[in-house]
Amino acid sequence: MAVSYNGLWKLLIDKNMKKVDMMNQVGISSSTVAKMTNGELVSMKILEKICDKLDCDFGDIIHYEKETKDGGQ
Repeated sequence: MAVSYNGLWKLLIDKNMKKVDMMNQVGISSSTVAKMTNGELVSMKILEKICDKLDCDFGDIIHYEKETKDGGQ
């Protein structure tokens, strides 16, 4: 499964925040942010914490990208 967190990165820009600001405010680790930067899955609990602190919904920060049959995007 492929996911994109482009919505989250755009939201951070709109809120004039850096990834490290989000890490500190939400209470998530740098390894979690690295996973998100690389389009890897993170837990729903983490997404819930992000949405709670940034006052947004799941659909604002994460997007499912359908993979092709050969495994590419």
